[in-house]
Amino acid sequence: MATTIRIADEVHPKTGIEFTRTDTQSSRNPRKGSIGDDGIYNIRSRSRQPSRAPSEYKPDGDPGLRKEGDFKQAQVFNGKMLLWLAYQATGVIYGDIGTSPLYVYSSTFTSAPSHQDLIGVLSLIIWSLTMMVTVKYVLIVVRADNDGEGGTFSTYSLLSRYLNITNRDPREASLVRMRRYASGDLESAGRAMRQGIESHKFFRGLLKVMGVLAVAMVIADGVLTPAQSVLGAVQGAKVVNPGLSKGAIIGITDAILVVLFLVQPFGITKITLAFSPIVLIWLAFNAVFGIYNLAKFDASVFKAFNPGYGFEFLIRNGEHGWRQLGGILLAFTGVEALFADLGAFSRRAVQLSWLCYAFPCLLLAYIGQAAYISEHPDAYDNPFFNAAPPGTIYPALIIAILAAIVASQAIVTATFQLLHQVMKLSYFPQLKVIHTSKIFHGQLYIPLANWLLMIGTILIASIYNNTTSLGNAYGVCVMFVTFFDTCMVSLTAIFVWRFSPFLVFFPWLIIACMDGTFLSSALTKVPDGAWFTITLAIILASVFLLWRFGKEQQWLAEAEDRFPTSHFVQVGLDKQLQLSKRFESDRLSTIKGFGVFFDKAGETTPIIFSQFALKLTAVPEVMVFFHLRPLETPSVPPSERHTISRLAIPHCYRLVVRYGYNDEVITPDLAGVIYEQIRLFLMSRDPKSILNLAKEEKSSEDSGPETEQQQDDSGVGGGGESYGAELARLDAAYAHKVIYIMGKEQMKIKPKTNYFRKALLWAFLWIRDNTRTKMANLNVPMDRVIEVGFLKQI
Repeated sequence: MATTIRIADEVHPKTGIEFTRTDTQSSRNPRKGSIGDDGIYNIRSRSRQPSRAPSEYKPDGDPGLRKEGDFKQAQVFNGKMLLWLAYQATGVIYGDIGTSPLYVYSSTFTSAPSHQDLIGVLSLIIWSLTMMVTVKYVLIVVRADNDGEGGTFSTYSLLSRYLNITNRDPREASLVRMRRYASGDLESAGRAMRQGIESHKFFRGLLKVMGVLAVAMVIADGVLTPAQSVLGAVQGAKVVNPGLSKGAIIGITDAILVVLFLVQPFGITKITLAFSPIVLIWLAFNAVFGIYNLAKFDASVFKAFNPGYGFEFLIRNGEHGWRQLGGILLAFTGVEALFADLGAFSRRAVQLSWLCYAFPCLLLAYIGQAAYISEHPDAYDNPFFNAAPPGTIYPALIIAILAAIVASQAIVTATFQLLHQVMKLSYFPQLKVIHTSKIFHGQLYIPLANWLLMIGTILIASIYNNTTSLGNAYGVCVMFVTFFDTCMVSLTAIFVWRFSPFLVFFPWLIIACMDGTFLSSALTKVPDGAWFTITLAIILASVFLLWRFGKEQQWLAEAEDRFPTSHFVQVGLDKQLQLSKRFESDRLSTIKGFGVFFDKAGETTPIIFSQFALKLTAVPEVMVFFHLRPLETPSVPPSERHTISRLAIPHCYRLVVRYGYNDEVITPDLAGVIYEQIRLFLMSRDPKSILNLAKEEKSSEDSGPETEQQQDDSGVGGGGESYGAELARLDAAYAHKVIYIMGKEQMKIKPKTNYFRKALLWAFLWIRDNTRTKMANLNVPMDRVIEVGFLKQI
């Protein structure tokens, strides 16, 4: 245990840099008032000049250089901002589930229903919305978010922080906050369950497959939903113009789909300026129509709130009633997008918008339609328009078409959210991600995914060309995802929230039975079209799992070179650098100049450095291991952006750059920024240098090094050099030349690999070679770049 004691504060009169000297003392042998050997010097800037942003010095032996801000944290909004976010959520999330009143009754009944059947179906609709959406998702499932991110895969990521069920990318390991509870903090049943899951490869693999398959199924529905909703809206225009040909309907549908995807780059906040009013008005129409029909026709349908009528309907109709559940489940399709879209909004915004507006409006819509159908049984085939009050048919048609068009926004946004999650956990190659809001960090846009989704939906709309065929393919994936969510959240309740497994079992059983009943009914659609979404989901899941398998093999291969710097390079008796004994102690020659090694992991020794030193038996005069650490925030203040540590070998530093998604870090002047940070760090080693910073800036080039040498007669730099000599070496190296050293890793399949494994690795390497980032994307002078190639066998 150590304590840090504040010693003194001094402020530079020109730059505004505050110098703080602290003393780290051992609690075992405290020396009151003394300065230990591991004294730390921190610099905090009061300057507004980014180029003078100071760095935080961490003592040797802290390779991770973690900060609390490195970990992702959920944003919390209150007051007006929460209301604004709830308003946005209404326009995005409830477009899909909110347009279900257009077709639920027509999809459930095949002929005019009896009053008894109507009440039974209405009861099932009411309690499906209550149990599946309100209780299960809005009140329980959304609490299983992973630092604000939603979706089945995010829940799997959350579990992986509390259970040892996955391997981690070494580059991302330092950004993951592990919170596994001690065995004593869990009940005996929970401990046994955790031990069983962690110790059996089958259970670990099952959880992984469930998480990945859920992502793939939502994305598969993402290809289908826009085509279904827009095509249905355009077909509704035949009410006004019955002469519309099939070709015209397909053409209009494709044009609307193109416009829908063209507006995605504007971002959710701007899109909702148009979409939210449409959904709000649409839901208001449904509520008003429902109240009107209840008042004018059969208000006795309110008795459907008794769930007994729903059970009685299923018992009386037997197999036919069970098959009709495939139409009833359309009342809550889109609930999977509600959870997946959580990262773009917030839990409280989703709960507020559903409970206070969307849920009451939808209940009134279904009850009102039932009241009308009760007296007009033949109106079941188009209940919304048939039940519209006199004089409102044309406004209702316009707003219904607009609402159906924007209904697909929920699944499009969910697709971006889920792809971002699987890329972060190395289940898919990295694609360009654009964050579209500085306020709401989770709102993002993925260009390539957007255009591929557009092409897919246009093809689907053109091939299926009617909503009946599309409807047969719809719903199965939704029920699979809701069942996976039930299982994942139940495990979260046990291992994250620490409920007793016996307490969790009965709620899980009730919800799982509901999921299973709807799922079994939806599976009857597989031969009629649902096979398409299932096949597409399996293909996508296979790609995700293939990429993850290949990445894990790559990490194992790269781990062979993951050692401390002293494993490769040591300081000889003559105080010269040389290779370690395991590499025959060859002496390393010194290349004049300033070498920047791009460091992927930010911990231990970069592979590129070890390869450079072993191949060339030479190292640059001054070396910097440069590591980029992206944070999920718009921008990192310059005063908190850079962290520097000195490594075991002389004149070698590690610079960790934390940056947000709006920060530009790699610039042509990158070497100059690195040089300034290292120089400021060296000056922080001596209190006198801070106070004389203004004099140094005014001094000439010739007198500078001598002045620095005189200032640090007692300071010790790297390799036994004084402060002035070390600073002079840095200046001379930077003035001579700057080189950027990057790695070019080639991977080869090991000989004698079995054919199945070889086929998987070959497919992974093919995808890797065609998707990895090229050097040309780095905005650094290419004439200063050195590539060091090396081969790894997997």
